[in-house]
Amino acid sequence: MSIVNPTSTILVTGGSGFMGSSFIRYLLGSSFFTGKIVNVDKLTYAGNKENLKLVENNPQYAFFQEDICNQGRIEEICQKENVNVIVHFAAETHVDNSIHDPKGFVQTNICGTFHLLEVVRKYPSIHFHQISTDEVFGDLPLEGKFKEESPYLPNSPYSASKAGADHLVRAYYKTYGLKVTVSHSCNNYGPYQFPEKFIPVVIERCLNNQPIPIYGDGSNIREWIFVEDHAEAVWRILERGTLGNTYNIGSGCEYTNLEVVRHIINIMANILEVPSKKLSSLMQFVPDRKGHDFRYSLDSTKIKQLSWQAKTSFLEGLQTTAEWYLQKFLAFSLKA
Repeated sequence: MSIVNPTSTILVTGGSGFMGSSFIRYLLGSSFFTGKIVNVDKLTYAGNKENLKLVENNPQYAFFQEDICNQGRIEEICQKENVNVIVHFAAETHVDNSIHDPKGFVQTNICGTFHLLEVVRKYPSIHFHQISTDEVFGDLPLEGKFKEESPYLPNSPYSASKAGADHLVRAYYKTYGLKVTVSHSCNNYGPYQFPEKFIPVVIERCLNNQPIPIYGDGSNIREWIFVEDHAEAVWRILERGTLGNTYNIGSGCEYTNLEVVRHIINIMANILEVPSKKLSSLMQFVPDRKGHDFRYSLDSTKIKQLSWQAKTSFLEGLQTTAEWYLQKFLAFSLKA
């Protein structure tokens, strides 16, 4: 039995952000989804209404600028829109920012999730899906993968706040019998990502001929998934998953940070028609991040049993992403 169906009304928190907007564009751009998307976003610095300009006039779409911590208002929206499902993307996610100022991460990621769960506790017919991260598991050596049952060992204020949110979701499922699912994703990348994150930073530094910062010696390893593949995975969980279950969403594409930078440099050199050596000279190794996890890797066997797997190769996704940022850069230059 499906958790949701194509006629459901889905409230997406943080829907104007990178991953949330991708999920919304995926559903509203499909032929199978005939329901409604209700986007609730506070529009903090990383939220951008332009991310959903293609769907803003779609009759299947509604937008509310609201803080998820405003529990009363979220209840009103759920009642007014007859919400069946909440997909909770809204979060503070930048690890560096969490190291410098962790308070906002606790407020949004833990308190925000608490208020949403309280809404669902009042309206238990609503299904709640928690978007989480591989970072809650800590880090790995060169071998091994995190399974859904791996112990939580978060090492940054960001990952600790997401771990706290996940534990609340599990507790509300066990204690109150709420309808929940959880997904842990590896690093997302793609068009529309806010330029504070690693891949867009490297692309924009290449475009602007500015130093490309690389933490430590660049040997830290991440698993990368194209954001559209992640959007499809979340829908597959809602469509075919089992209540109370957790699913890892990984691509199998693991690269060191230095390898990622070199791939981007090669792509950008080709696009800009400049020697790759010129862009390589921009690389600058900087002091390592505090508590920097060495490696993340997810065992995605469980979600593959729902007939899903990542479709986009890393180099293909990087090419698409680089071309998108180039168009954005050129459009900005023309306006200026």
